[in-house]
Amino acid sequence: MKPIDNTITDLLFKHVSVRSFTNEVLPDEVVKKLVTVAQAASTASFQQSYSIIDVVDENLREKVTQASRNQRFMNQGGRLFIFCADLNRNNQMAKDLGLDVTQTIEGLDATLAGTIDATLAAQNMVIAAESMGLGVCFIGGVRDNIEEVSELLNIPDHVFPVYGLVIGHPKDKLNDIKPRLPFEAVYHKNQYADKIDIVRSYNIKTNEYYNKRYGKKTDRNWARTAVNSLIKLPRSFMKSYLNSHNLSKH
Repeated sequence: MKPIDNTITDLLFKHVSVRSFTNEVLPDEVVKKLVTVAQAASTASFQQSYSIIDVVDENLREKVTQASRNQRFMNQGGRLFIFCADLNRNNQMAKDLGLDVTQTIEGLDATLAGTIDATLAAQNMVIAAESMGLGVCFIGGVRDNIEEVSELLNIPDHVFPVYGLVIGHPKDKLNDIKPRLPFEAVYHKNQYADKIDIVRSYNIKTNEYYNKRYGKKTDRNWARTAVNSLIKLPRSFMKSYLNSHNLSKH
């Protein structure tokens, strides 16, 4: 067995989200490397149920940015990738084979499988990018106005944008690494256990992080941040959207 501590684990522990980039464009050879590394990720039953859209047209990228809560850094980084769960390709292959997989493709589990495939690929890309000294940030905001984003990107039935991923050269000093939940809070042995007391203690630690980050005393902590995002971004329209794209119908 190789040492527990190595360059890969060190890299993973240093992850931070970057929201300020230079205008330096990533060369096509770097993009090809990032995408092929993403493709090396695990995939459910070798279905490879995802696609990656590289938004390189400046006008289109600006429109996607505006539709995604107008987060300006989306239009700064070297590249904006949109990771999509893609069941369309599988459906077309089935038709070529004279088979009908509509019932499966339009079910909830297929949507989950495509989402997971896209996520595993995206995480591979993130690790590769960070190993090159690049900064990254996931953009869940592409789902805030998902109908418009889908129209801009010509998204067909059986496909939906899961999130965006901005990759580029960091412009400013990176934030300190956010303290994650304690090991004991997420690790359960054999059965699920109620560990909310550990979470409450963790809130004190995250409050200290935000006080340091803002340079002043604040009431922000992990609980407020997580719960506020649930209140602010319910995205209750997602079921209707997915159904209209013939996904998650049953």
